[in-house]
Amino acid sequence: MSGAEKMHSRNTDINSRTLIIIPAHNEEKNLPGLFRALKNTEGDFDIIVVNDCSDDDTESVCRAHGIKVISLPVNIGIGGAVQTGYQYALSHGYDIAIQLDGDGQHDPGYIPLFIKEIREGFHLCIGSRFIRKEGFQSSRTRRIGIRFFSFLIKLLTGFEITDPTSGYRACSREVISLFAGDYPKDYPEPETVVTVLKNRLKVTEIPVVMKARENGASSITRIKCLYYMVKVTIAIIIASVSRRRVVTECE
Repeated sequence: MSGAEKMHSRNTDINSRTLIIIPAHNEEKNLPGLFRALKNTEGDFDIIVVNDCSDDDTESVCRAHGIKVISLPVNIGIGGAVQTGYQYALSHGYDIAIQLDGDGQHDPGYIPLFIKEIREGFHLCIGSRFIRKEGFQSSRTRRIGIRFFSFLIKLLTGFEITDPTSGYRACSREVISLFAGDYPKDYPEPETVVTVLKNRLKVTEIPVVMKARENGASSITRIKCLYYMVKVTIAIIIASVSRRRVVTECE
């Protein structure tokens, strides 16, 4: 067992094991700061980085910091990388999985709050930058898209989600099982919110402050934003009318 795993393997609640899932593609410059922040974060959790066939030294950086890493042989995109993390969480018996971006935008200091919400009975907890509207609020174009998805989700499900595109989220064992079996391949966040709601599982949000990416560039360009809007809109509508998947493994 690595030093990092030993540091975060002492669970005060033996019935609640937590895994931090970090999808990463070419994040060698951002990961060291994130690992330092995680080291200083209160709570007991394990960490897994899913290296989505990076061209840089992402894998070496993880190993140098004693962080367990799964390196994919080909680039399969954010959805596939995140699903790999959920499959790992399911196969290793974790009760809570917290998704955390590898670009440094998400503050690990909120991890105890996420764990608290899941332990109190919620199945999916989303970190929203728009509840208190502090910190980095994303670009104007993306904010318009986020508001549209919020409107669409409320129209189709009756639930108001202020930040449906947030990749900072925590899941219960039921949602881990759900996501391990089926997860959208790209731009997955809004669609997965609808999937969870349609499974009659409980969703909540907590206010978080996010930072701008420190190094590198986002994979979502303006052209991809248009594709994103169209694709995700169709996916949300389909998810909202699809037959409910019954979560049997954890019921």
